[in-house]
Amino acid sequence: MGYVSALPLCALLFFACGILADTNRPEKPQNLSCISFQRKDAFLSPLQCRWETTGRQTPHVPVTFTLKVMQVVSAKTISNSTKASWAQVEFESYPFHTELEIWVEAVNDLGAVESEHLRKEAQHFVKTNPPEVKVLSEKSFPTSLLLNWTTPIPSPYIRLTYQIRFCSPKSPGWSHVPLSDINDKMNSYRLQDLRAYTPYTVQVRCSDVDNPHGYWSEWSRNVTMMTPGDKPSSPPKLWRTVVQNGTRERLVQIICKDPEFSNEKITRFDVKVQKLKDGASNQSEGWKSVFVNRSEAEDAERSITLLEQISLSDLQSVRVSAVAFNSLGPSPMTTLTFLDKPQDNPPVEEMEVWPHEGQLMVEWKPPRGRLPSEYVVEWLSDDSLDWRRASKSSKHMLTGKLEPFVCYTVSIYPIYSKKVGKPVQTLAYVEQGAPKQGPFVKLDGEPRHNEASLVWEEIPPRFRRGFITNYTVYYKLGEETRAVSVPANSTSLKLESLTRNSHYEVWVQASTVAGSTNGSTHSFITMKYAPEIIEAISLGAGLTILVVFLICIYKKDTIMKRLWPRVPDGRQSSIGTWSPDCSLKVEPPKESCVSGISVLVSMCESQNGFEEDKASLSLRKDKYTSEEHSSGIGGSSCMSSPRQSVSDSDEGADIADTTASTVQYSSVVASSAYKGQTPASQPQHSVFSRSESTQPLLDSEEHMDMFVQEASGRFERLPPHDNTCSEVFSAPDEEQLDCCQEADDLQADGQPAPSSYMPQLGGYKPQ
Repeated sequence: MGYVSALPLCALLFFACGILADTNRPEKPQNLSCISFQRKDAFLSPLQCRWETTGRQTPHVPVTFTLKVMQVVSAKTISNSTKASWAQVEFESYPFHTELEIWVEAVNDLGAVESEHLRKEAQHFVKTNPPEVKVLSEKSFPTSLLLNWTTPIPSPYIRLTYQIRFCSPKSPGWSHVPLSDINDKMNSYRLQDLRAYTPYTVQVRCSDVDNPHGYWSEWSRNVTMMTPGDKPSSPPKLWRTVVQNGTRERLVQIICKDPEFSNEKITRFDVKVQKLKDGASNQSEGWKSVFVNRSEAEDAERSITLLEQISLSDLQSVRVSAVAFNSLGPSPMTTLTFLDKPQDNPPVEEMEVWPHEGQLMVEWKPPRGRLPSEYVVEWLSDDSLDWRRASKSSKHMLTGKLEPFVCYTVSIYPIYSKKVGKPVQTLAYVEQGAPKQGPFVKLDGEPRHNEASLVWEEIPPRFRRGFITNYTVYYKLGEETRAVSVPANSTSLKLESLTRNSHYEVWVQASTVAGSTNGSTHSFITMKYAPEIIEAISLGAGLTILVVFLICIYKKDTIMKRLWPRVPDGRQSSIGTWSPDCSLKVEPPKESCVSGISVLVSMCESQNGFEEDKASLSLRKDKYTSEEHSSGIGGSSCMSSPRQSVSDSDEGADIADTTASTVQYSSVVASSAYKGQTPASQPQHSVFSRSESTQPLLDSEEHMDMFVQEASGRFERLPPHDNTCSEVFSAPDEEQLDCCQEADDLQADGQPAPSSYMPQLGGYKPQ
């Protein structure tokens, strides 16, 4: 009973082990391929085979691969084991024309598996060496080259077929000869329809003719040969351009390039220019030869030759004919007519240009109603010019290789029966970059207190390196930077809301689609005040100065009198012509002494007296007293220095004003005008008194007689016997009055000499 129950369990265990064993068995190798390379000594290398391993392999269960090759006829098997995904086997001699069966066996501890079996002829696994090629040129065939080659392996072993390809430096790629044109028995071939005087590079390879899917050999080494020369088979490329000479005269230059098929080096051009009038030939200058001296290193297709130069002022419609010559003969003639009014021939409808692999792709639509005979596509930069012709059916064309970061002016000219039509132009770049330099910014005028105007010049085309998309103006105050963006067609900007009396730094950034570049930095300082305020202050100050100036002109005399009083010139005085009554004699200077003077003081007690006289007398008494002690006239006085007497009365001011215009240094005084205590009994004489002082006499001294009379009159107005008034005679002190006791002060008759000094009533006036 126990044995019976254990049987199902053992079966289940064996089934699980079988599943586990099938899971860990190696995977079947895939994509088995074999090849045998031909050695340089014409012997074949061992047969090499490769395959792809699939499934997961672990280090605990390694897989061993065994390559097996069996010759079907003899059943001889050769094997080689490896843990890699390739292996090789060697034969004593390679079994050509023998069928081989090849497979790979994968083995591990859990089982084994074989790949698909591969059965082919042994020569189908062979990859031969490339053939040896020679190229010959023949002068009698300028458009062909003859190719000869040798087979790398004898035909009894393998019958080979060949493939030929060739190219020229100007061709975009390789050109192949059709396989149907070559058979296994050929070892030469003639290339035809080539360009004369053009280098060609030729290569040849071979393969088993009986195995279309067999291995091709590598291409043979390059063999280059120049086709023979021939006379030009195409006309020269005639065109014109407008330039400006040093005298600013615009000139039309007739230029041309070598023919597309020059077939040899061009040595000269013959050109003829005919001026047209009303569509008919008017004048012809005949044929003119222009010789070409060009080195071999120069690109003949890009070289431009100047044929003729015509002043634009004299330009009418002209017809230009040109022929190119090489050493073998002339080219076909080309003719082109340049009209003075190309507007009669319509331009193309639309034009588009975009970059394409280092070139410019130009596309256009033909004009409506009239189909041109051909088109000329021109591209012009600062230092280069080139053009190409396109057929009348063309609607697009690629230019040649162009420089990056260079702006080109692309134009399309329709040609109507050899007559140039009106062009359509546009600008284009093959590749754009950031500008090489930024704009140079400067101020437009002086900055104001809160605004400044900026201007900058456009970047030269050779430094733009692309289309300018916009300008960004940055201005910085301290650590704060602000930016303003302006369109690409703007070259100026006014900055507003600036801070007065502040230092700003400003620069302009130019941008393209590829990047941006900053220009130079410019600094400026805004004004402290607005110009209107400064103008108002300046105008007010100017008007004030003008008014003061006008016042000075109209009040010139008054100002002169106030600032510079007039002082008479003593040398021009007429005092020297006076004739006094007494004889004049020269006497030595004497000490001037003040004689006895009595001062009459009137004391009035009555209220109905003359108030004006009393005030005047009181004031004059004080003056007399002061002047008795100090006299600046007549030499030395009792005091050591003269004193100045200044009157505060209105009378003194009036006298000062009247004497301002007339100043005297001396006066004649009549002795009878003096009223003393005791009248002299001797007759009085007029005395001429001259002051030794350098100061001019005052008005009171000049008009002493008038003063004495006025004073006498005033006293006479008083009643003779008025009890209310008393006359007090006050005798001066002897020490004050008689400072000098000299005998020469008396006259010969013992009477005192009349005083030559009169008191100064107006007070002393300083100069």
